Amino acid sequence: MVKDGRQHIESLRDGREVYLNGKRVEDVTTHPAFKNVVASVGRLFDFHSAPENQELMTFETETGVRANKIWQLTKSYDEMRERRKALEAWTELHAGFMGRAPDHVASCISGMAMGVEVFEAYDPKRAKALADYYRYARDNDLYLTYVIINPQADRSKAANAQKDEFLTTAVVERDEEGITVRGAKMLATGGIMANEVFVSCIQPLQPGDEKYALSFAVPMNAKGLKILSRKSYEEAAPSTFDNPLASRFDENDAVLYFDDVKVPWDRVFVDGSIEMCQKQFHATPAHVYQNYQAMIRLSVKLKFLLGIAYRTAETNGTTVFPQVKEMLGQLAAEAGMVDAFVAAMEAKGRYHGDYYVPDRHTLYAAQTLTQQLYSKVLNTLRELAGGGMIMLPSSIDDFTNPELAALIEKTQQSPAASAQDKVKFYKLAWDAVGSEFASRHNQYEMFYAGATFVTKGHSFRTYDWKGATGLVDRMLDSYDLNEELAARSKK
Repeated sequence: MVKDGRQHIESLRDGREVYLNGKRVEDVTTHPAFKNVVASVGRLFDFHSAPENQELMTFETETGVRANKIWQLTKSYDEMRERRKALEAWTELHAGFMGRAPDHVASCISGMAMGVEVFEAYDPKRAKALADYYRYARDNDLYLTYVIINPQADRSKAANAQKDEFLTTAVVERDEEGITVRGAKMLATGGIMANEVFVSCIQPLQPGDEKYALSFAVPMNAKGLKILSRKSYEEAAPSTFDNPLASRFDENDAVLYFDDVKVPWDRVFVDGSIEMCQKQFHATPAHVYQNYQAMIRLSVKLKFLLGIAYRTAETNGTTVFPQVKEMLGQLAAEAGMVDAFVAAMEAKGRYHGDYYVPDRHTLYAAQTLTQQLYSKVLNTLRELAGGGMIMLPSSIDDFTNPELAALIEKTQQSPAASAQDKVKFYKLAWDAVGSEFASRHNQYEMFYAGATFVTKGHSFRTYDWKGATGLVDRMLDSYDLNEELAARSKK
């Protein structure tokens, strides 16, 4: 089944227990904190279900039905490139500002399905649960989020050594029907608009943490699941003109608390294995496949930000300045680097069984460098704009006052745009670069893949050090101290 936007939005009216500003939200599809981003997600589903986009956005499953390409298990380089085109087209609808749009966690679960043999070696029943769940999520066109990080508390201690035994989600009991879990997980980005949540732990666990070593999926309206939303930037941005991004693409982040939630066995993929919690991500293609999607999203987002940069120079009449061309050239090189990384991940890909997956080290090299890049790009945009981003009317209401509108017309001059268009553009630029929404995105791009030492560790772990040191060894072997000394003695 391929859902349209109306069907997805209707699916969110399921009684989920969302809390914001001290109160329960009765309907996320109509609440002023969430309705616009829910509508934006609806437009994603409208786009991928449109008949004219069928070839671009969907593929035929083994049962002969169509499914979104976010669930495709690619079997060749060409298939991977075609899937990327679908992900790019979807991402362009939100300019990369929805980091947990449906394509991210779908890529994670798809990567695990590519490596189902790892689960079979662990427990055939859990492997069957995973394979069945992949097909269920794919065939029902589900939007999944995930929570795979433990709450921050005393980070010098293991999960089992925290003051509260159930600070982190853990098993309370097991019975014939499944497991009961209690505790918190973070960070459910996109959870407000998702159908279900994948729950696990990507952080290394310590001996004694076995009851926290879990992997399962539940609906967002599961009995006992509480969704604790952060402040809504959408709610604080009632005007699309004043905050064109925050008002429509604030995907939200939330802490989830599992208050004795029952998880049936057919939704449990790992239970009590610290080793398997890591293997599900790194011994299967899951971690690479999900973050390959993230780099595709970031490449689109950087293209959008470069458009902001060039339009800033045009608006200010500075495109002829050599120093501005230099800054734009640097930005273009950096965006080109990210595009090249994505292409290299595909070109250097390898087979995992029957499936063609992106190159692991190229992905981690890209993540390491782009974590450092995003803030730099934002600072360059600030430098290009100067005071233009903040020398703006207070709100759209200023245009309703004839006297103020006349002053705006006089003071907001540009060689390339009318006063109204200049204000409109700079409102967009500020929302992308300097607003509270933009600040959250800066933090997100710095840490969605983990702390910098984590991504650098992945890069270290996957690089071909043997090949590199082999070059050194061959060079060392090409000359000899004793031979040179003997030659010198003959002179």
